[in-house]
Amino acid sequence: VKIILITLQLEKQKGEMLGVVIVESGWGSILPTVILACMLNNGPAARSGRLNVGDQIMAVNDTSLVGLPLATCQGIIKSLKNHVQVKLSVVSCPPVTTVLIKRPDLQFQLGFSVQNGIICSLMRGGIAERGGVRVGHRIIEINGQSVVAMAHEKIVHALSVSVGEINMKTMPAIMFRLLTGQETPVYI
Repeated sequence: VKIILITLQLEKQKGEMLGVVIVESGWGSILPTVILACMLNNGPAARSGRLNVGDQIMAVNDTSLVGLPLATCQGIIKSLKNHVQVKLSVVSCPPVTTVLIKRPDLQFQLGFSVQNGIICSLMRGGIAERGGVRVGHRIIEINGQSVVAMAHEKIVHALSVSVGEINMKTMPAIMFRLLTGQETPVYI
């Protein structure tokens, strides 16, 4: 995995918020930091034209956000309200994570549990963890088939009978809810 860190300067008005919604990257992600889930249309983050939904925010004004709780990261970003310049260090990532689980046969447990399309738990060292499955992510697609509107039982069945290479697309559940209008964004 090639990780490229981009550092950018954002210009904003004194007293103006950054205009972002951040979420946790999910247990099992390569970099435990926050992800940009949503941007306010005319906010400084969106105006920059250099940030995208899915980007991982590594540092703000040289303060690392890696490994910090979500509330702490939100507090750090909120404290920038009176700054006119903000330096962000980000790793550009697509909002959707592609997962590949290699399951030789049905005797192998997938090693994760799912509830209404959301991954609830993950077995350490299992084939799912090795394939990139993350707790707190919403499954969007299994082997090229959308499961967004699929009933829980059908998702479980589709996973339980899958062998060989299982390709899944996932994204943080809260990001999915924001993008589908199920949750109102709270910008900071």
